[in-house]
Amino acid sequence: MEKIVEQGILYDFYGPLLTEHQQEIYEACVYEDLSLSEAAERFGISRQGVHDLLRRCDRILKSYEDRLGLIGRFREQQQCLEAMQKLLTQRQADGGMLLGREEADSLLADVDRLLDSL
Repeated sequence: MEKIVEQGILYDFYGPLLTEHQQEIYEACVYEDLSLSEAAERFGISRQGVHDLLRRCDRILKSYEDRLGLIGRFREQQQCLEAMQKLLTQRQADGGMLLGREEADSLLADVDRLLDSL
């Protein structure tokens, strides 16, 4: 299951960089959960051809992440935003939005990191 999620994330970020043919087969196998035989029949290629194409696409997508790091940066930004949301939600639940100096500095540092990464 974890592999499928990772494939989906990689494809969401870098899928448009694949050829149209690669995208069609990759989507059919990963998102529609077609077997190699079903995909081979649909696209008029061999099972081995489908298998090779999927492996090649996986390698290509991973290499894009290794070079560009968009998913890593996205996850860092998401963690910063979740931490800020948690702190602000806690303060709101406590009946006020007043922040201590340390909390305000932490939030500002998170905001600065997010802005720098854009």
